Amino acid sequence: MAVDRGTVEEFIYHEARLMDEHHYDEWEALWTDDAIYWVPCNEDDIDPSQQVSIIYDDRRRISHRIQRLKSGAAHAQDPKSRMRRVIGNFEIKDADNGDITVTSNFIMTELRRHRQNLWNGRTIHTLRPENGSYKIAGKKVLLVNNDEEMPNLAFLI
Repeated sequence: MAVDRGTVEEFIYHEARLMDEHHYDEWEALWTDDAIYWVPCNEDDIDPSQQVSIIYDDRRRISHRIQRLKSGAAHAQDPKSRMRRVIGNFEIKDADNGDITVTSNFIMTELRRHRQNLWNGRTIHTLRPENGSYKIAGKKVLLVNNDEEMPNLAFLI
C-alpha cells in the first residue's frame, strides 16, 4: 500500500478524537494483536524490561486498561477527564517490513475536577497497513515532563 500522507494524518487525528471523547471500544479496535503501548519514564529510550515505565502495555493489557476505564472501577476517572489534543509536525517514514513510522508532536489539555493540566510530547506510531487503512502496531508517547512528578495519568494519552 502506497503511503498517502493525508490518509495517515486522518488516521492519527481519528485516534486522538476517539481518546478525547472516550470511545474506548473504537479506540481499542485500532490496535494489532501484537501491539505495544509505551509511555517511558525518566528518559525517552529506556529498557522497559529493566526500568519503570509510566505505561508499558501489550495487547492484553491494553484490553484490560479499556475494560477498567469502562467498568466504573477507575475512580481516578470518575468523572472522566475532558480532553482535547492538537497534533502537528508529522513525519512519516516507510519501514522495511511494510509498517510505517509516524512521529508527531501534541499538546493536550485535560480538565478534571476544576483543574486543568497541559500535557505535551512527541508520539511515535508504528502503523501497519490493513484493508486500505491502518492498525496501530506500536505507540510510544514521549512526555516532555516524563522525569518530573506528575498528576494521575489514568486516561488515554
